[in-house]
Amino acid sequence: MSDLHIRCATLADIDTVLRFWREAAEGTSISDDHDGVARLVTRDPGALLLAERDGTLAGTVIAGFDGWRCHLYRLAVHPGHRRQGIGGALLAAAEDRFRALGGRRGDAMVLDRNESAQHAWRAAGYAPEPQWSRWVKHLDD
Repeated sequence: MSDLHIRCATLADIDTVLRFWREAAEGTSISDDHDGVARLVTRDPGALLLAERDGTLAGTVIAGFDGWRCHLYRLAVHPGHRRQGIGGALLAAAEDRFRALGGRRGDAMVLDRNESAQHAWRAAGYAPEPQWSRWVKHLDD
């Protein structure tokens, strides 16, 4: 996989990332817009990792660290590039980032209905914690 390049996103990548997520990611988020991604990249320039192959975006992951916990979001690999180790390479880069920042445990947001994603997360060593539930309140209501 020597032709794979992983780098941090910049503000110039936002439109490409949003188009990519519409094609490659499962589901959408309230933050999947230009302003939401711009806030992420501006606040934490190392959080949004991009995997590129031959100059084309092949995968993404958000590796957010708040000083207390390590959170993984938007692990997505383009359908034409799946099962080639890109997701694993992105997770390894995210975990390296977390370790460098002092993080000790990563958690991931995985849709219950996305069985292929659940398989990929399990293969990477992650497991659901059934004693926890996610509670959400939209702040723009």
